[in-house]
Amino acid sequence: MNRVSLKTLFRLLLGLFFIAAGVNHFLNPQVYVGMIPPYLPYPEVLNLVSGVAEVAGGVGILMPRFRRWAGWGLLALLVAIFPANLHLALNGWAAYDIPRWVLWARLPLQGVFIAWVYWTCLAKEWRDLPGGKTS
Repeated sequence: MNRVSLKTLFRLLLGLFFIAAGVNHFLNPQVYVGMIPPYLPYPEVLNLVSGVAEVAGGVGILMPRFRRWAGWGLLALLVAIFPANLHLALNGWAAYDIPRWVLWARLPLQGVFIAWVYWTCLAKEWRDLPGGKTS
């Protein structure tokens, strides 16, 4: 019986998460458009671009040939959307009655997702590092 590594399991979960989140940009665009700060132009277009990027990144994670590219793309996306999350924490989310502390608690989650993408897509395996075990 094949044993699935913890890293492989977390990679699968991350890929499925990004695919689902990206598809949700198309199914419930009002949620995401409402998160985009008012100083950014074309919120509907930004929502669609973000949704496509999330779906493409999620699919890419699941394909070894594209995994590193997907990882770098998702890292860029996570950094790019951080200002919108900060804007929500600072100004609240007018469309939803979400306590401000919840919006602030979302900010460290960006770091968790960044680490998750890095570990599952970009980090070298211990055995592949200089001096790592080869057996």
